[in-house]
Amino acid sequence: MCTTMSALAATSMVSVPSGAEPFSAAPCALTRTDAHHSEGLDTWNAAYPRPTRSLDAVMVFLSFPDSHPLTTPGELAADHFPATSDFFRQASYGRFTLRPHALSRWIRMPRPSTAYAIQRDWTVAHRAAYLRDALAVTDRHVDFSRYDVVYFVADPDAPGVDSDATKVVNLDTPLRADDTDIRRVVTVFENHPPDRLVLAHETGHVFDLPDLYHRPVDGKGDWDTHVGDWDLMGSQFALAPDLFGWHKWKLGWLEPRQVRCVQEAGPVRLTLEPLAAGPGTPVTGAAGAPSFGLGRGTKLAVVRTGPDSVLAFEARGQVGNDAAACRQGVLVYRVSSGTRSGRGPVEVVDAHPDTEACWEDSVYPPLADAPVALGESFTVPGESVRVEVEGRTTAGAWTVKITTG
Repeated sequence: MCTTMSALAATSMVSVPSGAEPFSAAPCALTRTDAHHSEGLDTWNAAYPRPTRSLDAVMVFLSFPDSHPLTTPGELAADHFPATSDFFRQASYGRFTLRPHALSRWIRMPRPSTAYAIQRDWTVAHRAAYLRDALAVTDRHVDFSRYDVVYFVADPDAPGVDSDATKVVNLDTPLRADDTDIRRVVTVFENHPPDRLVLAHETGHVFDLPDLYHRPVDGKGDWDTHVGDWDLMGSQFALAPDLFGWHKWKLGWLEPRQVRCVQEAGPVRLTLEPLAAGPGTPVTGAAGAPSFGLGRGTKLAVVRTGPDSVLAFEARGQVGNDAAACRQGVLVYRVSSGTRSGRGPVEVVDAHPDTEACWEDSVYPPLADAPVALGESFTVPGESVRVEVEGRTTAGAWTVKITTG
């Protein structure tokens, strides 16, 4: 086991490895940059596991000498699974399965919980000490070579545990155990019960997805001004937490034929399937009856707006992971591959800037009604791009006209 390291929080900069797995060279596929969790998707960052197959995750439960756990490992595992696996199975249209392997016992850390000074903005020294001790006491109980994802779950009732400190820790120098490099660890400090879908959000970072929320400098004010309810990486409390189509393309869950790069000048008509609808998902169409015929058609339309920027268009509706969505329609958002995690790499464009909706449930009501609704047209501010939502098919897809130039 490596005894020295420098730990970086999920929003810090990491280098881009040279061993890259290429995507299809689509004209609208932004080039990946050295921005942390870059939204470029022309290549896959080989430092991260790509969730296009079944991956195994180990969940280890850590107790401390200054506290006797009031919960069992089984209860804490049930806080997160199967909900986390269910989210990813639905979001990936069944192309990815996250298989949890939870230990059935507590493993005692060598020092009191208060000794690690656990908090959201952890110091490198305290964070390194925590991970070093955690790996030392768990290595004889876990064969880390068997797992793609590591969750260290702390006793939520220990006095030094801060529930706001849950995050992914990226390591400049990997930890080493069982002849395996451990490059990142999800440190879980959640209450029991935890925040909704919090582990799915943190696991998204393990797959190179960025934080999409805006963190105020003083910690006060709205955190959700960039994307509101429209992606799990913005908020685990979102009403419509399904991952953006851009993220599904990045992760390998959309086939090339499901992404339309709009390059032609003038109007282009296309049909967008609801993003959250996979094969066999019932969707209410124009005829008012559920249809099960969706799942393989176009999910994402993209207009290139610059060397490192695009506009993306996708249909969002009350189906699948988006069942609680506030409004339905065609969502428009900007993507920048050169903007790092936590600085706004994705920004939803509000088609109704003078109104808000679902103020009692939405994480950010001004963007809850952002989609362009049926029968509406919208010109994207600052761009010569206009979108019109012309109709719905009997199967539940949206017919759209995009005009550029």
